[in-house]
Amino acid sequence: MRSCVIIPTLNEEKNILKLYKKILKTKINLDILFVDDNSTDNTRLIIKKLSKNNKKVKFIFRNHKKGIGSAHKDAIKYAYKKKYSLIITMDADGTHDPKYFKSMIKKAYMYDYVITSRFKKKNLIKDWPIERKLITYTRHILVKTFLGLSHDASGAYRCFLTKKIPLDIFFQSKNNDYAFFWEITYQIKLQHYTIYEIP
Repeated sequence: MRSCVIIPTLNEEKNILKLYKKILKTKINLDILFVDDNSTDNTRLIIKKLSKNNKKVKFIFRNHKKGIGSAHKDAIKYAYKKKYSLIITMDADGTHDPKYFKSMIKKAYMYDYVITSRFKKKNLIKDWPIERKLITYTRHILVKTFLGLSHDASGAYRCFLTKKIPLDIFFQSKNNDYAFFWEITYQIKLQHYTIYEIP
């Protein structure tokens, strides 16, 4: 089975190597696909060096900042085209720990779509800056109120088998930024696919 972890980047030179090493520590056989939106720091240089030393590191370099939702769409389309069986998506800033890969992959065989939740247990985001906490909680309440989604629909840390979710669902989202995540979660729920949340 071919697996791929998708990581959008924008000026993440301080985080890429740390995340890369954590992914390698999982000892899970997967490719790493970076999608960079024209970073102005050394992000691209670091990715190129990793790719040169490890053939499992792939990249898509885009010429403009097109949004994190757009980055996911391009990467997911690439992964389907390359016939990966399993896809994990995550942020590059260190908030998503690869130690959850194994449990996410296990659940992906039991459910259609696996997402991670910051609200299933207490104090999961206690170390976050107050501004980010406020944005996260406010977004969660609004999505729950207007879309009826009880899930933590705004996070990017997700996992699924490509044979279970058709590619076109990801392009039903009109938004190319953060709204992409709750739009897709809503569409998947609306079309009666099963969703599982890991704290």
